[in-house]
Amino acid sequence: MSVSNTEHGIAKASQVNSGYNTANNTLDASIPLSNTDLHHCRRALNNGSKSFLAASHLLPAQVRNAATALYAFCREADDLVDHGTDQPLALQMVQARIERVFGHEPLIEPSDRALRAVVKHYDLPRSLLDALVEGFCWDADSRTYANLSEVESYGARVAGTVGAMMAILMGIRDKQTVARACDLGVAMQLTNICRDVGEDARSGRCYLPLDWLAEAGVSPDQLLEPQSANGLQLVIMRDLHRAAQLYSQADSGIAMLPRDCRRGIRMARHLYANIGHEIARANYDVIDYRAFVPLTGKLALIARHWRAPSRVSEQHLLLPPSPETAFLVDAVVESAPAQPVRVYRGLVEQPTTTGDEMVAVLKIIDRLEHASRHELRAGSGKLPYGYTGVIRR
Repeated sequence: MSVSNTEHGIAKASQVNSGYNTANNTLDASIPLSNTDLHHCRRALNNGSKSFLAASHLLPAQVRNAATALYAFCREADDLVDHGTDQPLALQMVQARIERVFGHEPLIEPSDRALRAVVKHYDLPRSLLDALVEGFCWDADSRTYANLSEVESYGARVAGTVGAMMAILMGIRDKQTVARACDLGVAMQLTNICRDVGEDARSGRCYLPLDWLAEAGVSPDQLLEPQSANGLQLVIMRDLHRAAQLYSQADSGIAMLPRDCRRGIRMARHLYANIGHEIARANYDVIDYRAFVPLTGKLALIARHWRAPSRVSEQHLLLPPSPETAFLVDAVVESAPAQPVRVYRGLVEQPTTTGDEMVAVLKIIDRLEHASRHELRAGSGKLPYGYTGVIRR
């Protein structure tokens, strides 16, 4: 094959993978998510999002694959903004990528192509991703939050958006269930904020409500000082109490999900909520200790909640969306397509070969063995490679 023909073949393959139809300059919504792009997304999540990866294996394949594409893009965008040396430029790059995903030109990044397939298949409203980027902007500005409502407004953007998008991937667009999905996202973000107080403080950031800190006699710029420990403990307790309320509200929404989706989301909910329990076990020390759920704890949670019945509290289910997440719920409800989306069919290319499936299983086993070695090293008090927290025996 000549060089020119080879280049033509590569360009044509790129256009096909991007979902771009050169015949009429339109986006072909029927182009599925390619296994190659999906594999890239899985690899992007291997070094993080362990709770998501664990819980995602309990979701139907179609939902799991779409969620993997969505989370991979969000993770890449977050890392680009959070770790980039030029945050304004990084934000412009993320915004440009979203613009292209919703546009018509061919895409280069595998995660962008995967996201486009999901966006087109599920009629995902762009306003949700724009809200996510707005949350990234708040991070880049090192914004502080005067009260709990402002903290939850931030949580709505960086995590409630993900809850809303996950609901769409499961075929859910009714107001009550989507509102509870947003509650779950905000609850997880409040848990994250508590877990990362020490790390954030060392980076000059504070996501805790300033009025709560003031009531506890704690100054945001003194979070790392020993004299702030008692006051900070009270603030963390209040924050985790609010997260627990939102987790409880979200349970009724989980019960309204399709039956084969409930278990995976319920596992993610309990894995995250248990980070709060680990914080409590450490006497709310979030400065010297970054809480995590060990492998044995994850397995125990799965065993405990595997067959737990789904219960609906009408009081919780019928709660209106919070003022902080209402705009997300409205975006989902108002963008619902006239015809229901075929959630479990048509997104991903034909199933992989048996050999590919075996490779995937071996990789899962390898991750579990790696996690076991991590726990053994933690038990010996030796710091695992790459871990920056404090190991408590």
